[in-house]
Amino acid sequence: MRSKKCLTLLTSLIAAGLASAAWAQEPPAPGQSPRIDNIRKSGVLRVGMLANPPWLFENTTGGSQRWEGPAWVLVNEYAKRLGVKIQEVAVSNDTKIPVLPTNQVDLTLAPVAETPERLAVVDFVLYSKQSLCMFGLASNERFAKAKSIDDLNDPSVTVAYLVGAAQEPWVKERFAKAKQRGQITSNVVPVDEIIARRADAAPVNTFAWIALSRKVKGLAVLPKENNCQDSNEKSQPVGLAVNKNEDVYRDWLRKVADGMSGPLRTEELRVINDKM
Repeated sequence: MRSKKCLTLLTSLIAAGLASAAWAQEPPAPGQSPRIDNIRKSGVLRVGMLANPPWLFENTTGGSQRWEGPAWVLVNEYAKRLGVKIQEVAVSNDTKIPVLPTNQVDLTLAPVAETPERLAVVDFVLYSKQSLCMFGLASNERFAKAKSIDDLNDPSVTVAYLVGAAQEPWVKERFAKAKQRGQITSNVVPVDEIIARRADAAPVNTFAWIALSRKVKGLAVLPKENNCQDSNEKSQPVGLAVNKNEDVYRDWLRKVADGMSGPLRTEELRVINDKM
């Protein structure tokens, strides 16, 4: 009998906790956030859009759904809770941040990596991250014998990188002991250097690795665990951006995103596996 009462009490506490969490994700009441009041009044949530898979994937082949990815799932939840429609506003890499302080959008859905420079201008709602893997030929003895990325920082190893890419300074610091080989190419990763054995290893984004490994056979990756999807190398948080100094609005957006962390991660993996 006592066990049954304890179980009933535990069930009640869990239900109360879930109800409290759901209540905390409800939009602020009128008068608490000028931004939310204006969105409700206009009937639209103005969203800065720029494709950046796997977070925001644009389907250009037709079909009923133009956009996919965790960012799209999240913004639809925002619109649903606010009772408004989504108004898409095209942005570029140059304008996706400036459109916020100039009030051209209510949020920039185009996925943006959080950096100290950007934090000085906008606030973030983070729901993912981008990290790096190191790949090489599985048949390359120097790569094959490496058990971790640390093992590639060796004078006998040549690491390739794209000149001018964000990974360049990271490669130069992370693999200071290794030989370094810069490459200028239109490819998103220096895969030609690896295949031709002019280099033993090169960096690639965790999600780009999935597509690369499917397209080019005979490659291997580090870290090996979970096919490198849990890598923390050069890890940067990724999310959507909002105008600064709108704390009530920002905090509500964050609570909703935190409550949807599981579905957002599931959607991200689906896009990686199905679309890339």
